[in-house]
Amino acid sequence: MKAGLSQSTQLKQELKINPRLYQAMDLLYMPLLDLQQHLKQELLNNPFLDMVEPEEEEESEEETVEAEAPAETEQKDSNDEIDWEEILLDGFDAGGRREEHEEREYYEPVTVDSRNLSDHLIDQITLLDLTPRQQFLADEFVGNINEDGYLACPPEQIRRSVNEEVERAAEAAERDIDDLPLYTEAEVDEMLGIIQNLDPPGVGARDLRECLMLQLKEAGLEQSVPYRLVRDCFEELINHRWSEISKRFGISPGDVQKAADEIKKLDPKPGLMYSDASDNYIIPDLIVEKIDGRYHVFLNDANLPRLKLSRAYQEIARDKKKFEGESKEFISNKLNSANWMIQAIEQRRQTMLKVMNYIVDRQRDFFEKGVQFLKPLTLREVAEVINMHESTVSRVTNEKFVQTPRGVLPLKFFFSSGLSTTAGEDVSARGIKAQIEKLVADEDAKHPLTDQAIVNILKESGVQIARRTVAKYRDQLGVLSARMRKRV
Repeated sequence: MKAGLSQSTQLKQELKINPRLYQAMDLLYMPLLDLQQHLKQELLNNPFLDMVEPEEEEESEEETVEAEAPAETEQKDSNDEIDWEEILLDGFDAGGRREEHEEREYYEPVTVDSRNLSDHLIDQITLLDLTPRQQFLADEFVGNINEDGYLACPPEQIRRSVNEEVERAAEAAERDIDDLPLYTEAEVDEMLGIIQNLDPPGVGARDLRECLMLQLKEAGLEQSVPYRLVRDCFEELINHRWSEISKRFGISPGDVQKAADEIKKLDPKPGLMYSDASDNYIIPDLIVEKIDGRYHVFLNDANLPRLKLSRAYQEIARDKKKFEGESKEFISNKLNSANWMIQAIEQRRQTMLKVMNYIVDRQRDFFEKGVQFLKPLTLREVAEVINMHESTVSRVTNEKFVQTPRGVLPLKFFFSSGLSTTAGEDVSARGIKAQIEKLVADEDAKHPLTDQAIVNILKESGVQIARRTVAKYRDQLGVLSARMRKRV
């Protein structure tokens, strides 16, 4: 090898994406609430953007067209330079009209404090007659209870943790450990019993079995059959082994099943009633309404800021002789950005309408008859029809919701794979799941349908499906197997 410097030429193709294209893709991806906040931020950052008032809706398009001319001419050289900051501070004395650009206040939503399970437990502990030593241990227990109401770590681990704190406190105070004795196992067990007697019943349990036993104990059913089943044969109970349990306890399988029905009424996650998780409200991006026998698609953007170019800033920008240097570049960038934002929002609206209109046409049977008549649909199929890329359709449908006569649904709901029928048609996998769910709901509880029986019923209706596919769909629906669903 010979070391040295050399020069060479080559040709190659590169795909470079404009930063604004990234922004346009982000706008397509944004749900309605995110887009609303984004536009409010743009209004604050770009002085050339303004909001269209309700009475100006009809005039906004004309104003946008008139504003395009300065964007083309301001690139030419100018003779004079003007102080842009002075214009801003003086209230547009250089030809602008201040009343067209009044200040608007935007209020950030304030999070309202809500009480959770820990607050509820601490309130009860403060009412108890506890020593400071017990209070410290009780706080440690509460801090290790998860939102479901279960103890997240073994009591022995809590004891080690509090004893480490005691040892550190003794060292810091330079006192003998006998003056600050370590917590014993008996103290920890006693405190566990105190915590498990708090509301809600079942709180502080170490597992599901203990949680159910605490709730039955609270209800005064310690001598009942349900309590004995949970205590002595929990594994058989959760596996629905009625005959095995009946032989062990000397009672009929029917009585075992009645006891199991009582246990089902208990709360497996008692802490969730005090969960501090905030409610997630859905605001649909689109609305589908049936008017005079036809389905119409509307954008639910009434609360979305409608953008226009600020008239005051347009008049300043038209005086091209006054700007050069940084002022000229600032105006050019902001004006072009404002024009682009208005066009991108309109493009987003049109794209969403195109996608939803095709979905409505394709899935008309669903809107008329229900989910069992949902047809298979893919992103590629929609993209080919509306002349757009598949990734664009994916962004349009992501995290978007539509309000329909059959409820508020995510746009992804309408997309699913298909299965063939004997008639040569395709049926949606989601529709098959709905049929399976209905068959299970209508079955004889004493003789539940097996997976093979469901396969045979679906084949009679023309749907070709394998038994393992039925089992997969049943698991996805949370439906138990035939043996587990059987009643005696």
